Amino acid sequence: MDTSPTVPAARIRAAVDAIEAELVALRRDLHAHPEVARTERRSTDLVAARLREAGLQPHPLPGTGLVCDIGPGAVTTGRRRVLLRADLDALPVPDRCGEPWESASPGVAHACGHDVHTAAVLGAGLVLARLAESGDLPTGVRLLFQAAEEVQPGGALDAMDAGAMEGVGQVFAVHCDPRLEVGHVGTRIGAITSASDDVTVTLSSPGGHTSRPHVTGDLVFALGKVLTEVPAVLGRRLDPRAGVNLTWGIVSAGAAPNAIPASGHVRGTLRCLESRAWEEAARVLREAVELVVAPYQVDADVHVQRGVPPVVNDEHATRLLDQAGRDMLGRDGVVLTEQSLGGEDFAWLLTRAPGAMARLGTRAPGGPAFDLHQGDFRVDERAIAIGAQLLARVAVLAGMPSAPPPDGPRS
Repeated sequence: MDTSPTVPAARIRAAVDAIEAELVALRRDLHAHPEVARTERRSTDLVAARLREAGLQPHPLPGTGLVCDIGPGAVTTGRRRVLLRADLDALPVPDRCGEPWESASPGVAHACGHDVHTAAVLGAGLVLARLAESGDLPTGVRLLFQAAEEVQPGGALDAMDAGAMEGVGQVFAVHCDPRLEVGHVGTRIGAITSASDDVTVTLSSPGGHTSRPHVTGDLVFALGKVLTEVPAVLGRRLDPRAGVNLTWGIVSAGAAPNAIPASGHVRGTLRCLESRAWEEAARVLREAVELVVAPYQVDADVHVQRGVPPVVNDEHATRLLDQAGRDMLGRDGVVLTEQSLGGEDFAWLLTRAPGAMARLGTRAPGGPAFDLHQGDFRVDERAIAIGAQLLARVAVLAGMPSAPPPDGPRS
């Protein structure tokens, strides 16, 4: 059912089709010139220039990134703005995509698809600007091109501190999904990504000779206990339905096989799909470390760097994404996506307003699934236009006074 007869889906599709080649070219430009977190000056300038060319007035955020308002505000419509979010930053990994637009910056690559997100949100904004000119945009829209999604604390917090969420009623975004074929989007009500914190446990003791572990703190043995037993304690102290996961990535201690070192550490990530369990996890983690190392005469310091909460998709917003996806792609184009333990700082925006993120299929039909955060990550560039269509359509639907929810469960 088309809930916005003044803006039929075909009109949005045609408007995006008319600029698809430009959006692909812009994505390739961004891919060839990637910039890591909080250095995205060229990317910001490129997007701002195109928005100004369209007659819009982008406003820079402190450092890098920008916001741009389109159409009427709350005073005119009585409704708060719909925000569409993109992320600008790349990753510090070498690009091995093998395309003519491979990164010209050594050791830096758009290996998570943020160049696709940026092109899609820009495309949606250009289409929505045309609707605003003709008086067919039902409520105001804000585009947010944020910096530093890939680091903690992320750029969403900086954008919020600068007022990016003021006057916003709903927020939407897409994220590349290399497991999903192009022409499909994945949605889910509830948690779609995980909370993610960085954890460092540092142990210290007097050190000593390996022949006399009884006269000192056997630090390496204690580290081993932290590695194996602390995750098990969390699994018994926190609700298992919350999807709590502690996985270590770094272990460091010692320099000689016959010497007990005086210090060592382990580092990893603590992830959780449920916000209340996330709030408790750091306290339980500290208690678990203290209990586990208590018999071994070592001192423990536990540092938890708060990262991001889980992305919890609002039911109504997710149903709007479902409707937008079916309008653009047909009923079979929208699928139920899996939960992920990856972190996404879009979650911070959802602490200020309800909204939802959709998975955007980027895999060529029948082709390999290039994994995210790898230098050989590739996308089927038809996903750019699909992302632009989806976001433009959901902005229109979200701005309507009322829209019947699509049928069927999405959780």
